Amino acid sequence: MVTYLAKLGELTLKGSNIKQFEKQLLQNARSYLNKNDEVKITLRAGRMYFVAEDSYSEKIEFCLDHLVGITGWAKTQTVPKDIEAIKDIVYELCVQAAKNGAKTFKCEARRADKSFPLDSYQINKEAAARVFDQKILLVDVHKPDVKVFIEVRDQVYVYTDDKKGIRGLPVGVSGHGLLLLSGGIDSPVAGWRMMRRGMKIDAVYYHSYPYTSDEAQKKVEDLAARISAYGVSVHLHIVGFTEAQMQIKKSSPESWSTLLLRMCMMTVANKIAERIGAQCIVTGESLGQVASQTIENMAVTEMMAASPLIRPLVGMDKEEIIADAVTIGTYDTSILPYEDCCVLFSPKHPVLKADKEEAKKIYDAMQIEPLLQEAFEKREIKRFWNGALQS
Repeated sequence: MVTYLAKLGELTLKGSNIKQFEKQLLQNARSYLNKNDEVKITLRAGRMYFVAEDSYSEKIEFCLDHLVGITGWAKTQTVPKDIEAIKDIVYELCVQAAKNGAKTFKCEARRADKSFPLDSYQINKEAAARVFDQKILLVDVHKPDVKVFIEVRDQVYVYTDDKKGIRGLPVGVSGHGLLLLSGGIDSPVAGWRMMRRGMKIDAVYYHSYPYTSDEAQKKVEDLAARISAYGVSVHLHIVGFTEAQMQIKKSSPESWSTLLLRMCMMTVANKIAERIGAQCIVTGESLGQVASQTIENMAVTEMMAASPLIRPLVGMDKEEIIADAVTIGTYDTSILPYEDCCVLFSPKHPVLKADKEEAKKIYDAMQIEPLLQEAFEKREIKRFWNGALQS
């Protein structure tokens, strides 16, 4: 049998509604494991425990690597609440660490069970003594090669290789949002950041075949799959936008084409959000990054939103966004050379400081609503769960 210990994060600061957050976290964890009864998951006193046969290790570790709401996790050894048993397992772990090249160590004990006769300092001292006396490893309390964590709870949990978690709030406790997902770097990061705030995310992608290729759509599907690994599941709505874009090109000033396209996208997003019960629309816009993202143009886009428009990246620069994309594994896909419809139809000299009244007048003059309604009704929906397309 294997045991994994996960440390809860921000949700432990919640008050009377903490049970709701804990329930959602447990539900999400069980969803990653396909609600398999062979994996026992329990949550108590700021810790989540996974106990199963060794064969489930890979699935449990995938879950813990992607589960929003935990600050860290580790595969742990368990021993009775006895100082001799603790000393034995600490010695074994340090011998193995020395074989792997470690030179120094430090013990960090946490006595959650105050009935245990030794306090944290005494546990550290006793647990480290044999390793130090036999010169297996040297003590370094500042920058040790290996830290041995000892948690005294219902039993004693001892581990060395603790990994960072995603942090944040469990996905599902902060409502439901619809993400405008393109093939670029920004929008997958925006979706991931909202997931970390506990929001359930579905997505919409606008496809303009044959001006955008099947490879461009596949790229976006891969991005949806990737972020679904953090949000448990993502439904991707694929909207054919060729007719709408041709109407924009035919009946509006060229300099306005990108902004009008954003306005049309928002109109369709409103329809999808209403249909699926999403309470807000999420975009990957960052202030000043491109022509459509000046404060004036963003105001025009927001004017078209029927529900709150959330821009989690609005104050971030490109390097910060790229760092997040690398972290979540979307960067390499996002930089593949398959352009989305926004890029292909970009004017040479886009309007930079649009007036809202003028924008609405040009938009209404296009008489494009019937095309947008048709695009909404003919959309395709693909479902992604745990990082993969569901048949």
